[in-house]
Amino acid sequence: MASPVLDTQAAPPRTAPAPSRGTRVSALPEVRWAALSALAFLLALPLDLSGAPAWTWGPLYAVCYAAGGWEPGWAGLQALREKSLDVDLLMVVAAIGAAAIGQYLDGGLLIVIFAVSGALEALATRRTADSVRGLLDLAPARAVRLTGADGGEEAVDVADLRVGDTVLVRPGERLPADGTVLHGASDVDQATITGESLPAAKAPGDEVFAGTLNGTGALRVRVDKDAGDSVIARIVALVEEASATKAPTQLFIEKIEQRYSVGVVVATLALFGVPLALGADFTSTLLRAMTFMIVASPCAVVLATMPPLLSAIATAGRHGVLVKSAVVMERLGTVDRVALDKTGTLTEGAPRVTQVRGDEEALALAAAAELPSEHPLARAVVAAARARGLSVPEASDFSSVAGEGVRAVVEGREVRVRRAEGEHADTAVEVVVDGARVAVLEFADRLRDGAPEAVAALTRLTGTTPTLLTGDNAAAAGRIAERTGITDVRAGLLPQDKVAAVREWERAGARVLVVGDGVNDAPALAAAHSSIAMGRAGSDLALETADAVVVRDELATVPAVVALSRRARRLVVQNLVIAGFCIGALVIWDLVGHLPLPLGVAGHEGSTVLVGLNGLRLLRDAAWRKAAAGR
Repeated sequence: MASPVLDTQAAPPRTAPAPSRGTRVSALPEVRWAALSALAFLLALPLDLSGAPAWTWGPLYAVCYAAGGWEPGWAGLQALREKSLDVDLLMVVAAIGAAAIGQYLDGGLLIVIFAVSGALEALATRRTADSVRGLLDLAPARAVRLTGADGGEEAVDVADLRVGDTVLVRPGERLPADGTVLHGASDVDQATITGESLPAAKAPGDEVFAGTLNGTGALRVRVDKDAGDSVIARIVALVEEASATKAPTQLFIEKIEQRYSVGVVVATLALFGVPLALGADFTSTLLRAMTFMIVASPCAVVLATMPPLLSAIATAGRHGVLVKSAVVMERLGTVDRVALDKTGTLTEGAPRVTQVRGDEEALALAAAAELPSEHPLARAVVAAARARGLSVPEASDFSSVAGEGVRAVVEGREVRVRRAEGEHADTAVEVVVDGARVAVLEFADRLRDGAPEAVAALTRLTGTTPTLLTGDNAAAAGRIAERTGITDVRAGLLPQDKVAAVREWERAGARVLVVGDGVNDAPALAAAHSSIAMGRAGSDLALETADAVVVRDELATVPAVVALSRRARRLVVQNLVIAGFCIGALVIWDLVGHLPLPLGVAGHEGSTVLVGLNGLRLLRDAAWRKAAAGR
């Protein structure tokens, strides 16, 4: 479903992300079942703990078990048909076993944890898939193809365009294909592809990309690539390919789970079957086997991992960083190399006037001439004049010529604002009044507050100075790098170049964190070990692809969340030691001695509570303050 922000007749705003095209949370069955299971558990819990009659909380626990357990249970049974033992099935069996010996709360907690985890995974997968498909909406569905020498026009589907066709792109329309300008001049906003903060001037012979937004001039463009080979289509393919490369880690985890599940099931059956074969009492043998199933179940291990990570997620969220999963929060703490985008990440993504070489009257006249224009530089000129408290007079006879600037009559004088040739500044315009140049205005993208400090903090955390990866030109990138303390600069990169850099580092053993905001950053965000998107001006695809989102665009939160992740990982290790020791001790006791069921449950639940409380320490604001300080 196309977003109204991506309409081919209007420029997308740079101040807010596009509304999600995606998935309503309630539309996913996994979410509905998990919500029902959690609700039933939360209703049953106080009744159970308060000593209410079993008929008040028993049905609620039954709903909790059924809603949260039927799907993983059914999937586990299907896996058994393929001769594979799923750990989710083991959890369901353990939960049922707990209920069979009266431990309804313990089993319900296991069910809820796994149901919620599955729902979050399903939601993240669906939203990312929707966003990747929605990227193709950037390119218009129809194009105007020129036919014959007489310049006839016909509207065709973009998919029907062929290499060598000539298309007409009117002002305000999006480019339908990758190609070369044959005739006309215009400024094209191609931030979605290159990340450039300013529209690029296009003239005959210049390259243009599908999905970029044409400015005020009409262009005739020769199609150089089929729709499936365009840069925008390759971005989609790169995101999907990079996301798929994370599968080996998942396969490794599943292999460990498989072995653990088989081991627990075999041990439980042995504890039940062998004594019976030797003449042991049925009831006591069953009770001992079920005690083993309870104490060997990884409930404490699950809570050893989740509370620190979920607490860190909650704390980060309160301070403007949305981390999408516990896996992401854990992974962020392992990064040892950082790659930063320039436009919209280190900078605010909008030009501003940095210097006026001339008198302030010239700035006021330029603002008057630029006031009717929609160009980003025009808005910057007007903003600079108003910031200085200048009165902006009225203008008449306004005209704009793509690539040449604007002209207007202001207080009886002809004022022109046009590109300044021969200037050393990256972007500069000259103000010409009645034919004489009276001022030069220089522009630059504004550096984000705290950017140098954030770069320094990331350097301390990882031991390596971050790298600047940008589609902008080398001169602009070099100035930003110098101001932020970055020494490794790679400029003029297309999306696939950024991916290549990330993969080069990761092949060398680095765990790379990519921070960006644009569509052009999305493939690198997906390819990286970890990724963070700047949320306020970030593209929809970047927000969906990234592992975490900085909502308030405060760059200082990036090193803070990395430090918080490292603290969470330390707590996870502490909890795993505690949980492993308690489970191991209880299992050995049950195997070599006689562990009473109440004591086994108490030990199991005690270790669960202990690791849970230890993990919740990161909920305190003091945890974020320490992380922000790099501790």
